Amino acid sequence: METEAIAAAGAAAAELDFTLTALFLRATLTVQLVMIALVIASFWSWAIIVDKYLFFAKARREAGLFEQAFWSGQPLDQLAERLGAEPRSALERIFAAGMAEWRKSHGPSGGIAPGAQQRIDRALSVAVSREEEKAGSRLGFLASCGSISPFVGLFGTVWGIKHAFEQIAIQQNTNLATVAPGIAEALLATALGLLAAIPAVIFYNKFTGDVDRMGGQMENFAEEFGVILSRQLERKVS
Repeated sequence: METEAIAAAGAAAAELDFTLTALFLRATLTVQLVMIALVIASFWSWAIIVDKYLFFAKARREAGLFEQAFWSGQPLDQLAERLGAEPRSALERIFAAGMAEWRKSHGPSGGIAPGAQQRIDRALSVAVSREEEKAGSRLGFLASCGSISPFVGLFGTVWGIKHAFEQIAIQQNTNLATVAPGIAEALLATALGLLAAIPAVIFYNKFTGDVDRMGGQMENFAEEFGVILSRQLERKVS
């Protein structure tokens, strides 16, 4: 008799649809909202990941080209004219900020205004900070998604299991057909939480390293460029 009951429960469970769509549609409204939020978070995370991956790849390429031109021995004024009013890369914008302050430091008679070196260093520092902020933008979402999504999915799991036990109490039936759908819906919420969190954590760590390396490169360039301008200021003063 017990064997027949187990077989009947298994057959009933087998008739249920366990596709992702069916699991979503059978879930309670709370679990559905959790799943929707996690899917949206996952899509947004991947949008940021793709955008940042392309951003850093382009930044590395443009930085290499600019440094090659900068150290080629070309006069700084000519290089600034070639870049134009809208420099494209981070190093170009830092260079443009330094050159702009350099030109402002020259008085009408051709002399150097007092405190020129400090203003140039400040302009370079502000430009570097601005580029670092731009490079690190939206990474906070990846960090939040990576740390919060598993707990959001766990909340959906707990709620789904609670609903499954409520169905057991209502139907007064503990067979597999009664328990399986609720458990499956609950586990789907957990899976979606991990699906959103794992890529976010991996790429957050990667992009954080990219920001640090890019920031170090920009700071080194700003210091070297500041030294070059300092030498030119000393020649003009002497």
